[in-house]
Amino acid sequence: MQANELRDMAKYTYDFFVIGAGSGGTRAARIAAAHGARVGVAEDLYLGGTCVNVGCVPKKLLVYASHYAEDFEDAAGFGWSVGEREHNWAKLIANKDKEIARLNGIYRRLIEGAGAKIYDARAVLEDANTISVGGERVTAQTILISTGGWPSVPDVPGKEHIVTSNEAFHLETLPDRIVVVGGGYIAVEFAGIFHGLGANVTQLYRGPMFLRGFDDDARAFVAEEMLKKGIDLRLITKVEAIAKQKDGSLLLDIAGGGTIETDLVMYATGRRPNTSGIGIEKAGVALNERGAVIVDKDWRTNIDNIYAIGDVTDRIQLTPVAIAEGHALADRLYGEPGRGVSYEFVASTVFSQPSLGTVGLTEAEARARYGEVDIYKSDFKSMKHTLSGRDERTLMKLVVERSSDRVVGIHVVGPDAGEIIQGFAVALKAGATKAVFDATIGIHPTAAEEFVTMREPEPEPVLKAAE
Repeated sequence: MQANELRDMAKYTYDFFVIGAGSGGTRAARIAAAHGARVGVAEDLYLGGTCVNVGCVPKKLLVYASHYAEDFEDAAGFGWSVGEREHNWAKLIANKDKEIARLNGIYRRLIEGAGAKIYDARAVLEDANTISVGGERVTAQTILISTGGWPSVPDVPGKEHIVTSNEAFHLETLPDRIVVVGGGYIAVEFAGIFHGLGANVTQLYRGPMFLRGFDDDARAFVAEEMLKKGIDLRLITKVEAIAKQKDGSLLLDIAGGGTIETDLVMYATGRRPNTSGIGIEKAGVALNERGAVIVDKDWRTNIDNIYAIGDVTDRIQLTPVAIAEGHALADRLYGEPGRGVSYEFVASTVFSQPSLGTVGLTEAEARARYGEVDIYKSDFKSMKHTLSGRDERTLMKLVVERSSDRVVGIHVVGPDAGEIIQGFAVALKAGATKAVFDATIGIHPTAAEEFVTMREPEPEPVLKAAE
């Protein structure tokens, strides 16, 4: 290291200061410290961020819990006698909290074990190199913003009576009647969780079909299965106002007429980048119209020494993406800059019931990009339900670019969709063609083998002439 570089580093309290100790910020801090950088980390809420505390981890635990209702019922077809049963919501939440506390401790040990210092306080930028945190003023040569996202709720009259996913994980009791407002993956997942645990659930969405951005066949299939399970799914429905009644229940006024009475209203109407109250303006960092930090391909903002990763940049809002970005950035700044992040063929799963797994392009996206595509689909009852008697079906779909025979999209709706899609994501990343899928011998009997046994594409859609 040159003498002038040493002098520059000595001017600052830290070489690298991370604002937000979610999954991405934690990874960046750990790797930077491992490379020898002096690292400070500020977190004013909870270590691990959204995913560990009010996101994917506790949500998946609640999904597991909610699915036992069907598992108990399905057991009868396999010769099991299951007696009286009831669910204890308070015990579930207590056990969940215990696991989250354990994970919080692991995050603390990972950060401090790497040699970084944690500030359990809000960090506010005073300028491009100065941070006010925990009553101190510290400086940093390089700053990383990794403050994630936060639930966004529209200004509907009576919004003070609603909860978001943040509060849903900490309800003292599970109400009998719940209305979930929203059509994204969080809304769909919580509708399934609450229904599986015994609540009467109504899900409202203002559009003609929920899960916008996912493949059209897959989203329609999920809707059909949810309706069969008894969830009251109402599309093209908008809440105009919410009022609390004398008995404590809530009354929703619906646009166009009608009301819905319920005990709890949960809004899952999107998330916005968490950029307020951290001094973004003082540092001169540019934001887009949604309040997201604008970054280039190297995660650098318009201020040369300030970077941002993860949900705060409002690109791909997935924990593994933030982790990959944090690792790559720390390597680039303080280690060997060979690691990169590819945003092509990033797999994801909606833990709906049944779950939806996807990687690559939807059919609509593929047709827009390539023109001619072949579609392979299989819709079937899984082997388990031949004995359980449950009327649940599975959908599997391949999207193939016709000219190259390359598989460019895979979509599955059914049990363990996330476990299935992960392996096939590797195949898409490697550029597998439909011929490679056809030459692969399946594992029998499994649902996943359908992906390597589908032989005939669907007929091309008939386009009606304009009248």
